[in-house]
Amino acid sequence: MKTTTSPYYQQLQPGMAVQQMLQQHAAQLEALQQIVFPTLAVEEWIKAEQFLHHLTIFPEGQFVVTNNNQVIGMTSCMRANFSTEQHTFKQISAGGWFTNHNPEGDWLYGLDMGVHPEYRGRGLARHLYRARHQVARALGLKGQYTVGMMNGYGAVAGSISAEQYFEELKQGKIKDPTISAQMKIGFEPVSLVPDYLTDPACGNYGVLIKIDIDKNI
Repeated sequence: MKTTTSPYYQQLQPGMAVQQMLQQHAAQLEALQQIVFPTLAVEEWIKAEQFLHHLTIFPEGQFVVTNNNQVIGMTSCMRANFSTEQHTFKQISAGGWFTNHNPEGDWLYGLDMGVHPEYRGRGLARHLYRARHQVARALGLKGQYTVGMMNGYGAVAGSISAEQYFEELKQGKIKDPTISAQMKIGFEPVSLVPDYLTDPACGNYGVLIKIDIDKNI
């Protein structure tokens, strides 16, 4: 089993950096969940004690963006083998505890990604995806995959099926605030995932997406 040799750290500008999560970030991360995912079911928010547990399981896969020591962005990951089998966030994350992490898994699975609304539009999500990709390379993995939330669908669910929305999204006929941005970064849409999370913004739909390790972010 490969491990990374040193903690990840990249300064973006004075006072702002992408770095691996530390214990002192846990409480801020719990608060950030509620800001970033206001319509998500409360029981699906990740809590401080769970973030701390992630550090005991796979510390090199947990990242934050800090601005003068305030957490303004984050992503949480584990290792897994790539699969298109239907699953929910609760199932894949073991209820948010990440005990399904496979130390021998050959892909990085992104379980969470969020940026504070006041800091969106600055490319911080791309920096977080890039950090994940660099760790995946250091570990000799095949790439990273995740289920992105189809966050534009909830508003139009009464007029278009999720299947049609997904097809038009892949064709570029529909722009989704989350999936289209992930596709612009380089992720490829694989399949529609119903009932991934409980969130009216996406009608509970996600999209399985992946990016191979030989691609740059």
